[in-house]
Amino acid sequence: MSAPTTRPAGITKSAGTAKSTGPSPSTGPARPARSGGSVRGNVRGRSHLVGAWLITLAFILPVYVAFVSAFKKQDQIVSNPAAPPIPFTFDNIADALSRPDHLVQAGLLNSIMVTTATLVILVPLSSMLAFYISERTPRVKGALLAVFALGLMVPPQVVLLPIVTLLRSIGLANSYAGLILSNVGGGYLSFAVFVYVGFLRTIPREVIEAARMDGAGDLRLWWRIVFPVVRPATATVGIFLGLWVWNDFLNPQFILGPLQGQTITTGIYVSLGAYSTDYSQLFGIMFLAAVIPVVGYLVSQREFIHGLMSGASK
Repeated sequence: MSAPTTRPAGITKSAGTAKSTGPSPSTGPARPARSGGSVRGNVRGRSHLVGAWLITLAFILPVYVAFVSAFKKQDQIVSNPAAPPIPFTFDNIADALSRPDHLVQAGLLNSIMVTTATLVILVPLSSMLAFYISERTPRVKGALLAVFALGLMVPPQVVLLPIVTLLRSIGLANSYAGLILSNVGGGYLSFAVFVYVGFLRTIPREVIEAARMDGAGDLRLWWRIVFPVVRPATATVGIFLGLWVWNDFLNPQFILGPLQGQTITTGIYVSLGAYSTDYSQLFGIMFLAAVIPVVGYLVSQREFIHGLMSGASK
């Protein structure tokens, strides 16, 4: 007789296959995954989101209040500045345009003239300087950029009094020509040069060398090849410098003076009363002062965004 075979406990045989019916030593009951890290990550993500919304609200709220107040009456602005303009009215803008001193019309025309003249001088001048700097040796290029960096490091308020004294000595004080020349120098020119120098790195050297071999001089090379290629950088420079010149208050206030005239920013300051302020008309003037920069940005935003993306991808 053959000895009976013994099977381990928990092992059954059915249809020639072995099946385990008991618990395996290598496996145990399923354990819940630890969620401490995920909970902390969710809390951190939500706190960052709340902080981002609060910062965004802090930037948007003043713009919202200024916008809705341009279409509300004086008592509505004083009682609840953040309330929507109900009922909606255009009386504030009409009152601002019908002032007997023509403050809005004169201020807008002066601001357009000063901003346009400044950009017409700054854009080609800074692009030519940037092209000249980019063609120099690395040592000379670094020294020139360090000189232009001084224009960004020195606050404009520090050099305002020397500029006024210099303009008075050459007979350009209290004049629009003096204001435009003061805008051309300093930080505006330095900023534009740095933007153009960074963008010129994207232009292949073979294109410039081929144009030189064809007999193109530096001026023709800049006008026919370089300046059209850096059009996104020109849009970036034009928008930034245009907004800075348009919103400038100190230079027009001290260089022009109250007798010569005012830009739209100094006009807003003039509209403030000594003892009481008509907020409805004030916000109407502010709305008119913001229309032209917003329209200019919307017109050139495509090239502006292209310039920013190109600068970020270098």
